Amino acid sequence: MSAQVPEGRTVTRTALTEALDALLLPAQFKDYGPNGLQVEGRIHVRKLVSGVTASLALIEAAVAEGADALLVHHGLFWRGQEGRVTGWMKARLAKLLSHDINLLAYHLPLDAHPQLGNNAQLAQHLGVEIYTDARGRFGEQSLGFMGERRCKSARALADHVALRLGRAVTLVAGEDRPVQRVALCTGGAQSYFEAAIAAGADVFITGEISEPQAHYARECGVAYIACGHHASERYGAPAVGAHVASQLGLAHVFIDIDNPA
Repeated sequence: MSAQVPEGRTVTRTALTEALDALLLPAQFKDYGPNGLQVEGRIHVRKLVSGVTASLALIEAAVAEGADALLVHHGLFWRGQEGRVTGWMKARLAKLLSHDINLLAYHLPLDAHPQLGNNAQLAQHLGVEIYTDARGRFGEQSLGFMGERRCKSARALADHVALRLGRAVTLVAGEDRPVQRVALCTGGAQSYFEAAIAAGADVFITGEISEPQAHYARECGVAYIACGHHASERYGAPAVGAHVASQLGLAHVFIDIDNPA
């Protein structure tokens, strides 16, 4: 947990939502759930807490931190949900509502921002230089990022990723050869692997791996690194939170709730 902006001024909930919408442009994305304000809290916001997922642990930590608003990548509502407010959903909503905390969630828009999003921030954290021309994006809704980091092998890159993220990673690779063109798409982006291959990647980095991707990697000669869904997506929310808090003069704290997935 790290404070990034000192205690500051107060703005309205509407002003905060408008600033986030202007930065992340949610209307441009076809997403799996609602982006923006998901749970309405108090009108005035002085302290913003950011985190990856609106879990009960994060909400409780935000309450302890004195948050007026909570900014996350994974919100509470997703397409296809049954819609009942029971169990874990009731517990999370009850905590937010009883403490009058605003919940703002941005899914694909927070992945895609070219400087502050999950992909851009992970690339920066790993030392991957994203291409600034058309080669820099690939896949559906241009959510995949492509750039360069020269390594003597995919194993060397996987070891570097594990060191930088502080966790074990899964590597599937064919022949041991130098790699240069690195494709990234954070979280559960297994389905972007074929697009990364078509875009000319030497290696693809994402959060998760499913059974088919191991075969694609071996058969196509493109290495696959799965570094954890949470681990790959814990850099965008604090970057966006800090940026908007600084813009509006708010206090901001990022709280990282550990997740092995």
